Amino acid sequence: MRRILFIALAYVLLPAGLAMAQALEPRRWSHLPVGANFAGVGYAYSDVDIFLDPALELEDVRGEIHTTVISYTRVLDVFGKSGRINFLVPYSLGRWDGLLQGEPASTRRHGFNDPRIRFAVNLLGSPAQRGAAFSQRNANTIVGVALDITAPLGEYQKERLINLGTNRWTIRPQIGVVHNWDKWAAELTTSAWIFTDNDDFGGGNTREQDPLVSIQSHLIYTVRPGLWASLSAAYGGGARSTIDGVQANDKTGNFLVSAAIGVPINRRQGFKLAYIHGETNKNTGSDYDSVLLAYSIMWGG
Repeated sequence: MRRILFIALAYVLLPAGLAMAQALEPRRWSHLPVGANFAGVGYAYSDVDIFLDPALELEDVRGEIHTTVISYTRVLDVFGKSGRINFLVPYSLGRWDGLLQGEPASTRRHGFNDPRIRFAVNLLGSPAQRGAAFSQRNANTIVGVALDITAPLGEYQKERLINLGTNRWTIRPQIGVVHNWDKWAAELTTSAWIFTDNDDFGGGNTREQDPLVSIQSHLIYTVRPGLWASLSAAYGGGARSTIDGVQANDKTGNFLVSAAIGVPINRRQGFKLAYIHGETNKNTGSDYDSVLLAYSIMWGG
């Protein structure tokens, strides 16, 4: 039983909250011209303090994770509605330090994380428009749906408890609503994270996990095209694990807050700077701070 507890709780060394932080993205439902392409590269630094059950004989665990992300987005005409498809590939370098049975210990990992693909369609308030017909002045309210899929292609070694990949699929259906007034916009997105089983977890164990349900909100102010600022908050709960039929005491409760700013270089290029703070399960969880700097370029449309 103690080994099951160790396997389950050691998973917070790569906390689920960091995955939520990566998904905390304002302006995901914005109206865009059909045929537009966006390519981006970003860097994120995350500082993580990890809380573990004293029975695990691990104390004062801290992680530093450096992540580089490459992304591509294409805006589509989906039966007269504005849609988009997005690809995201992250690569991380991480170090974890702490006390194991009272003695200093550390480990490092580097490699690709699981890549993601997202397909979204705005069903209301965002018609498919291109070229001279495109107008950012659309309906005050936009409603969209999306499906975000994370593929188990990241760095994973079954004998290790700390991995950058998860060795399982994650399927995340989403519903989003945006309301625009003057230079302000308010966004609300609900998601359900559905996980397949990891049948090679912690050296041959099978890890099942209940769905995680999350909600995120964003308040955005646009000074002029390309120059904007946002405040965000999100909460996710659930996702209790079962290891080889034994239920773990790891039900998740993640709370995140974020501030971001977008700064244009010209009409086609821009930077984004964001800060994210997250907390999860103070008894057997973590808190973390992340800083993100990203560059993007647009063509077409």
